[in-house]
Parts: sequence; C-alpha cells; structure tokens
Amino acid sequence: MVVAIVAGLAGGAILGLCLDVAYPVSLSFYITVGLLAALDSVFGALRSHMEGKYNNLVFVSGFVCNAALAALLAWLGDKLGVPLYYAAIIVFGGRLFNNLAVIRRLFIDKYVKAHKEKKEIIQVEEKKPEAAVEDSTLE
Repeated sequence: MVVAIVAGLAGGAILGLCLDVAYPVSLSFYITVGLLAALDSVFGALRSHMEGKYNNLVFVSGFVCNAALAALLAWLGDKLGVPLYYAAIIVFGGRLFNNLAVIRRLFIDKYVKAHKEKKEIIQVEEKKPEAAVEDSTLE
C-alpha cells in the first residue's frame, strides 16, 4: 500500500514537472485554496490513520466538502470584491499546522515507546543467563 502511494506521488511529481501546465492568473486563488483544502484532508487522514480512527467515507466526504467550501468562498469573494479566500487560507493553514503537530507527537510517542520496549527486552535478556546460572548451582 505504501509503495503504491509513493509511486503515485512520484509519478504525479514527474508528470507535473515534465508537462507544461499553464492556467490563467485569475484562477490562482481557486487553485491555492483548493490545494490547501486537499492538503488539509490528506494530513487529517494521516493523523486519523495514526490514531487508529481512519474512515474512508469521512476522508472522501471531507475532501469534497472542504474543496467545495474553499471554492465557494473564493468565488463569492471574487464576485463581491472582498478577499474571502483569506478565511479559507487561515482555517486550512491552521488545521494543517495543528495536524502536523499531532502527527509529529504521535511519531515521537511511537519512537519512545519502541525504544523503551527494546530497552526492556535487552534488560530481560541480560537477566536470563544469571537466572539460569543460579538454577544450575542450586542442584
């Protein structure tokens, strides 16, 4: 599964760099807000996966709803002449940093737990030969 994800990301990055994709400057706000919405959904999915609470339906619906809301805010702000896309940028940016902080803490907790378990296993293995020696001297 991880190999497919990495291969997809690498393939997309290579296609993005090799193909000459141009878009009008007038769409830059929509693309920026859409990209933030997508990143927010992906980081939220990674966080929920690490917490053991991932649900594909929640991910897909959140991805679509976030993108639709972001596009709606950007479009409405464009029509009103008010930069409403700032609201989406602030909210999605804040959530991105929050999810990244939680993911970082989860990685650190997982590392510390694995390190502690490894240390306990080594200590138990060091004590086993002593116990075997004591048992053989008792006989």
